[in-house]
Amino acid sequence: MLYFAYGSNLDHFQMKRRCKDSIFLKKINLKDFKLTFRSKYRAADIEPKKSSIVPGAIFQISKSDEKKLDIYEDYPILYKKYYFTYYGKKVMTYTMTKKTSFRFPTERYLNIVKRGYKDCDLDKSYLKQALKA
Repeated sequence: MLYFAYGSNLDHFQMKRRCKDSIFLKKINLKDFKLTFRSKYRAADIEPKKSSIVPGAIFQISKSDEKKLDIYEDYPILYKKYYFTYYGKKVMTYTMTKKTSFRFPTERYLNIVKRGYKDCDLDKSYLKQALKA
């Protein structure tokens, strides 16, 4: 299956640790969504917003990887699954169930996200914008 990663799951080392069968396929921009950080965990989330972009990555993952991600993402309590179509293929990602206000991420978490942006060769200007919220 195809999985759209953002936040800490962009870090290739983290992704391999969480999902041993995962394969990075390509970077993409998810249109009409914006990146934010929220919840008591100060974790990354995406939410609909016209004319906005969330840079991320498409990974191919196995069914067992999906089950491991479900546990990691505390599905369905903290995150729910969101599906979209990319060039005719179904892609899964996660969005938070409760939309709380912006919470600046911890330095440790933010460094993992930054490594992921580097791993996937993503435009950091969108990350900088999300951190201004």
